[in-house]
Amino acid sequence: MFVDVSAGSWHSCGVRESGELECWGDETYDQSAAPSGGRYLAVAAGTRHGCAMRERGVTCWGGRRPPPAFSQTVSQHSSQPGIPSVTQPPTVDPPTPDPMTPTPTTYTAVSAGGRHTCALRSTGTIACWGNNTFSQSNAPSGAFTAISAGTWHTCALRNTGAITCWGSSNDQRTAAPAGTFTAVGAGGQHGCGLLSSGAIDCWGDNVHGQSNDQSGSFTAVSSGEFHSCALRSVGTILCWGNSASMRTSAPSGSFTAIDMGGSHSCALNSAGAISCWGLNTSGQTTVDTGTYTAVSGGGEHSCGLLSSGAISCWGLNTNGQAADQSGSFTAVSAGNSHTCALNSTGTISCWGSNSNGQAPANAPAP
Repeated sequence: MFVDVSAGSWHSCGVRESGELECWGDETYDQSAAPSGGRYLAVAAGTRHGCAMRERGVTCWGGRRPPPAFSQTVSQHSSQPGIPSVTQPPTVDPPTPDPMTPTPTTYTAVSAGGRHTCALRSTGTIACWGNNTFSQSNAPSGAFTAISAGTWHTCALRNTGAITCWGSSNDQRTAAPAGTFTAVGAGGQHGCGLLSSGAIDCWGDNVHGQSNDQSGSFTAVSSGEFHSCALRSVGTILCWGNSASMRTSAPSGSFTAIDMGGSHSCALNSAGAISCWGLNTSGQTTVDTGTYTAVSGGGEHSCGLLSSGAISCWGLNTNGQAADQSGSFTAVSAGNSHTCALNSTGTISCWGSNSNGQAPANAPAP
């Protein structure tokens, strides 16, 4: 139930009984990117922006600057009993907000899943495309800091440190636990998160022990099809879950990043070398030579971001998902049969299977 609603030129907003704020419609100026957190009392949607009232103060978003701070009092609006409104003291004349040229929206992160892809906008909102059989491409509203697309579900880290998952709920794979997290990884039928304490909390299918929680001090976590791995604060790797094909037999040494594929695992060390282990039926663990800054494991292929900014991939290439890419990239993510990368300009390039629209020639504009 909504207690207040307002329609702007190309978007609308409403306040629920819980005080939660929701907006929908055009996002050209981020006018539908309603702020999360807090309890709101009333909302007004404009042409390219919106403003909402809390018990103390006003919050605005979109293509105009928020109103400058000013002293305010709270009174009862006679036409809406019980809905307080902000009135300006007669001695203060608040200046009119100046128009602002909106900062171009770009992407800051991308994650390729089973047959869908999700990306994080510079505004903190999420865009997804591709297969949506289980609503895994229906991104929730709000502000996020990280995104991870699994096989049939997706998980993201809110700016509050909470994890939200959506898509197939089988095996409780979308039932992320409460807590404050700093990283999240969605796998085949499970997920894991890195708690602010440094420990690992997992959920979902656990037939192979892939969702067993891990105590200790970790800095990163990643979930594969039926296994998980985490990077200890000292740089060593711990893996658990299905041990078939040696996918949980992490190499010794010190590493800086990890990423799980379907039945294999990969890690990057400080020298820029990549090590992969596990199932190698398609050459997914036979790493191409080079100096890398990032690595990603897919279904049966893997990709690395070279120090030059180009991308090198190896493994199964039936749909072109392991094709090398020239250019200037800042991140790469290998999915089941497609791959996506973040360009230095903040746009996204995808290649490989596009059977469900997961790898369009031109990824959706931010």
